[in-house]
Amino acid sequence: MSAVKRLTQRDIARLAGVSQATVSLVLNGTPSDARRIPADTRERVQKVIRETGYVADPVARRMVKGLNRILGVFTYEPAFPSAQADFFTPFLLGIEEGAQKLGYDLLLLTGAGVKRRIFGENVRLRLADGCIVLGRQFDREELARLVGGDFPFVAVGRRDDAGGPVPYVGGDYIPATAALVDQAKALGHRRIAYVGLNEGAESTLDRWTGFSSALAPAELVFTSFAVGEPPAPLLDAVMGARTSCVFFTELADAINFEAAARERDVQIPRDLSLVVLGNHIRAEEPGRKFTSFGIPREAMGHAATEMLVRRVENNAPVEQVLLACELLEGDTLGPASTQTIRNT
Repeated sequence: MSAVKRLTQRDIARLAGVSQATVSLVLNGTPSDARRIPADTRERVQKVIRETGYVADPVARRMVKGLNRILGVFTYEPAFPSAQADFFTPFLLGIEEGAQKLGYDLLLLTGAGVKRRIFGENVRLRLADGCIVLGRQFDREELARLVGGDFPFVAVGRRDDAGGPVPYVGGDYIPATAALVDQAKALGHRRIAYVGLNEGAESTLDRWTGFSSALAPAELVFTSFAVGEPPAPLLDAVMGARTSCVFFTELADAINFEAAARERDVQIPRDLSLVVLGNHIRAEEPGRKFTSFGIPREAMGHAATEMLVRRVENNAPVEQVLLACELLEGDTLGPASTQTIRNT
C-alpha cells in the first residue's frame, strides 16, 4: 500500500479558491479573526476540510495556539454501555490514568454516521493534540491516512504497516498462545481442536500463529474457523474426532460449549480440556475459571497514552511495543484422559 500524500494548508487553499492566510485564520484564528472572513468563504474552506479529511499539522498549530492538552480517544466499536464494555473499560481506565498523570484531558470521539469513521463529514480530531485509536479491527484506508498525515496518533493493539509503520502498544499474543499449547502437550494432549477465527484482525492472526507454531508433535484433529456456532453440533464434532483438548479464541464460545458438555455429562477437564486464548469478556464465570492468558488492557492503555504524549510534545519517532500476557491457571485444563490416549 502506497503512502497517502500529506495535505497542507496550501492544498486546502487551492481547493477552496482562497489564500493560505484565510485557511490559517479559519483553522487557528480567534473569534474576532473569524468574523473578518465572509460566512460563505468560511463555509467553503470548512467544506473542503470535511471532504478531504484534512487534519492540521500539530507543529504549526502549536506555533500559533500552543497545546490544547487534550488527547482524543476513538473506538471503532461502542465503548459503553454495551456488550463491549467489559472489553474496553480496562483500556479506558489505563488511558485515563496516564492522561491524568501527564496533565491532559480526554476527548471521546465517536465518529460520524452509522459506520464509525475517524475521517467523516465532521472531522473533530483538530480539537485534540493527538489521538489514541482502539478497535478489534481498524479501517485500513483510515489507518493509511493517519500514517501518511502529520497528526500524532497511537493504536492500541498490534497493527501491520499501512503505507508505513504504525505506532502501537499491543499484547504479545504469539508467545502466550504457544505457552498454553506447550502446557497442553506436557499434560499428554495429542489430539487438539481449534475453534475460532484464523484470519482478519492482527490479534486473531497472532493467536493462530502462536498456536500453529507450537502444535507439533500434537495433531490438529478438528477446526472450526468461525465464532458463535451452536454448541451442541460443535460438541458432537469435537467428540467424534476423539479430541482431548479444545482451544477457543472467544470466551463466549467456550462458555456455551462447556454448558453443552455439562448437559451431556462430559466432565471438564476429566473427559475433555478447554483453553481460551485471552479473557475477551470477563476473567471467569461463576463456578468455572477457564485456563487462559490475561490481556494487559489497562497497562496497554496507560503505555499508549505515554507514547502519544511523547509524539505530541517531542515529535518522537514511531514506536511499536508488545506487552507480555500473564498465563492464568484455571480449572479447565487437565491431563489427557486414559480413554483418549488409548484411542490415539
